This record gives sequence, C-alpha cells and structure tokens, in this order.
Amino acid sequence: MPGIKHVNIRKVDLNLLVVLDAIYTEGGITRASKKLHLTQPAVTHALNRLRDVFDDPLFVRDGRSMIPTPKARALIGPTRESLRGIEIMLGESDRFDPLTATRRFVVGMRDTMEPTLLPALMERVGRLAPQVDLESVQTDRRALEHELAAGVLDVVLDVLLPTGDHIMQRPVPFDRLIVAARQGHPEVGPGLNLDTYLRQSHVLATVRRRGGGVEDVELNRRGLQRHIRLRCQHHFAAFEVVRNSDLILTMPEGYAKVANAGGALQILDFPLPIPGHDGHLYWHANVDSDPANRWLREQVLAVFGHADPAPDEEAGGGPG
Repeated sequence: MPGIKHVNIRKVDLNLLVVLDAIYTEGGITRASKKLHLTQPAVTHALNRLRDVFDDPLFVRDGRSMIPTPKARALIGPTRESLRGIEIMLGESDRFDPLTATRRFVVGMRDTMEPTLLPALMERVGRLAPQVDLESVQTDRRALEHELAAGVLDVVLDVLLPTGDHIMQRPVPFDRLIVAARQGHPEVGPGLNLDTYLRQSHVLATVRRRGGGVEDVELNRRGLQRHIRLRCQHHFAAFEVVRNSDLILTMPEGYAKVANAGGALQILDFPLPIPGHDGHLYWHANVDSDPANRWLREQVLAVFGHADPAPDEEAGGGPG
C-alpha cells in the first residue's frame, strides 16, 4: 500500500526495541543510557537506526525531555509485549530476586490513594528491593485491559470494573467515605444527617468531565440528588476551597486525615452506607505466574493487610 513502509524483521536488531522501551520509559537519552548501562552515543546511534527502520523521528526534544511521537506511542505497547514474550521464551523471567533486581514497576491508581498507600508501599519496596523503582500513574479505564496486556501497567488499583476474561483481580479494602467541612460551618457539625447533607452545596473532585462520584451513584439509587456547585480536578484544590467556604466535600477518609493534619476541617461520617465499596487489584493473566509481578502484588496486598508473605518470599526469590 502506498505510504506504508514495510519493515523486514531480519534487518532489525531486537536490541533496538530495548532502547526504544528505555527512552520511552525514562523520557531521555541520558537516563536511558544509565538504565541500559550504555554510553549516550550508543543510545543515540540506536535511536537513529530506529528512526530509519520506522521512517519516523519517534521522539522529539522538549527541553531536557524526549517526547514520543504518535508513531512511538503506537509502537510501545506491542514492543513491551514482544520483549516480555522473548524474556519468557529465554527463561530469564523464571525467578525474581528483589535484592538484586533493577527494574521499574508501573502501578495505576487514583490520586486519593497515593498519600495513604505510597508511603507504606515505598517503605516495603525500599527495604526489600533497593534497586526497584515505582511509578504511580492515573488509569484510563477505557484502556485498562490493553495497557495491562501490553505491560504499560503492571497492576491497577481501582473500583470494581467490567473486564474481560484475561484480566485477573482480587478485592482490597478501600477507605470509607467521609464528609469534610470547615470548622465553624453554620449548618454542618457532629452527627451530620442526610437532610443536612443534601441542603449543602458540594465540591466534586474528579478528573472526569462528566458523571458523579460513587456517593452520587448511591444517592441516585435512592432517588436523591445533591447540588454540586464546584467540579474540580484534584482533592487538594477541593480541600482548600472547603477550608475557605461553606461548601462541603465527600472524599476518602485516609486522604482527608493526611490533608487535615492541621485540623482546619471537620471530618464527619458520610450519612449513608455505601455497600460494596471495596476496591480491586487488577493484573493481566499473562503475568499471573511471572515472579516479578507476583512479588509486586504481594507487596501491594501486604500494605492493605491482605497478605503476609512467607519469609522466603519476602527476602527474595527462588524460581517462580
């Protein structure tokens, strides 16, 4: 077909795909060269060969960062899936020793989970796997299955979602919802009831442009609706608005306690029970028996109090 460059696989050095993945992950040639233990000229040479193979610049410089082109974004998923398949085929992933492993895990989670989950998770990872890095990213639920399959994400923490047969999951306890209101609020105080809750103006913090929160699902199920006066993207901003107004905010308890260390707000019970508010840990079936991914899942579950890895599992790896 005109306009399409056909690539002869026999002419492609598969090590070039490792370089592509490293530059994409690290966001620059210098960091990629350190990760790969190569010189910067060697990584630059490999990138030039990749550009020739795919007839595309793949990355463009923006300050100190290398920004992937649409072509690179389209390639990274299949590239990671292929590299993972080669590792498995060669038997390099049949064991994982956290004490000596050098790799980065990518965990999809909501921003409200980070203040309560990441400190404990990083303490464990830092103690058990000193050369392992973590990256927490926002999850695009529409792309969750594809990104788990391609290795763009290693695991995801989210609410119960409809998924295909290749996505595995395990329930984990999410924080209960609370209501935050400023100290001295004229109507809201201890013993907040549903009528008072519904009379207030509310802040909703969400990265989505439409739809409500889990609290709105429960209200709608009962034929009720609240007035959302402000919709914003981040709970930190919502918290500041509530601190300086009579608006109130419904949010996870753990994040609220971290943000309210100075005691500027009241932390009140949400006036309705919300059944089934547990979260779920998701991973793809193609890494279910992968020792590295299994180790990561064990650490996440341990933070939630759902797992107590045996001493040999915690100290490091034997064959998976």
